[in-house]
Amino acid sequence: MHWYSSPSSLITFAWAGWAASWLAAAVWTRRTSARAGGAELPSRLVSLVGAGLLFTPTHGFSLGPDWDVSEATAWAMFGMVIFGIAFAWWARLHLGTLWSGSVTRKADHRVVETGPYALVRHPIYTGLLASAFATAVARGELVALIGAILFCLGIWMKARLEERFLSEELGPEYAAYRKRVPMLVPFLRF
Repeated sequence: MHWYSSPSSLITFAWAGWAASWLAAAVWTRRTSARAGGAELPSRLVSLVGAGLLFTPTHGFSLGPDWDVSEATAWAMFGMVIFGIAFAWWARLHLGTLWSGSVTRKADHRVVETGPYALVRHPIYTGLLASAFATAVARGELVALIGAILFCLGIWMKARLEERFLSEELGPEYAAYRKRVPMLVPFLRF
């Protein structure tokens, strides 16, 4: 079997491609006007631990798969990973120079309510979460599922921080947007 015919290998390459392209695009941003500061550290740590568990191979430690993953399921999960990454990239491109890797307000910041931002307030996070859970299912390991859950918790913590920060910075316009559009899951308010 070739590496390019294995869904698990392709999932790994999809994530690596996303990470490399995301880092390369990080220079495409506006000047920062305000920053949330060190308040992001807890969410970053939780996300990092989750990502570590999600992507650390455990087969060498005899922790093997905890559930069987059929080839059809693995391919479907690869498709979900690609969909999630594409959704995150759509949001990143739609946001343009207002994007930041940390919780900030950019120069001339405004509420973006079109494209993927009409479906959810944090579509980049939504895409990454879909990809993370699909990766965990494809791996068939409880450790990976715990990693996806921790990754989700870290992203949720960051999204909540971002919500508070943008509410303070952008005022009533952001409050109205919050009332209309769900946070992370389309059609689901919580």
